[in-house]
Amino acid sequence: MKANGMEQARGLEQARGLLKVVLGLVPIVAGLDKFTNLLTNWEKYLNPMVSRLIPAATFMRIVGVVEIVVGALVLFGGHRVARVGAYIAAAWLLCIVVNLLTMGQFLDVAVRDFVMACGAFTLAKLEEAEIGGALDAPRTHVAGSHA
Repeated sequence: MKANGMEQARGLEQARGLLKVVLGLVPIVAGLDKFTNLLTNWEKYLNPMVSRLIPAATFMRIVGVVEIVVGALVLFGGHRVARVGAYIAAAWLLCIVVNLLTMGQFLDVAVRDFVMACGAFTLAKLEEAEIGGALDAPRTHVAGSHA
């Protein structure tokens, strides 16, 4: 049974809301933890090539600030701000994936971060749809389409 336009819009809004909370809170928590290392020792995930350029502890604190700011943009920003934050989060997570792949270690974390990057990209696209009003408009079936 197909959902009507209102049910589809509600489902999309629930998905957008969940992504917004998760992709807002996780970077904030991870960013704060860059200063305390309570969850893990973050420096072990840093490619040694990077730590030759800048001390690992300093780099992680910079990363922490960026993650907190991006998380806040996603979590507290309106649709346009959250969209920008989500695109930054997606790019940031892909940089982490590249960092881990070039190390040849923590490949499980690389996969997890790739999935999170896909989620951040999805959130950005949902925010774009919301900005354009596509999530508010009931969907109608057009002959010949599969939408």
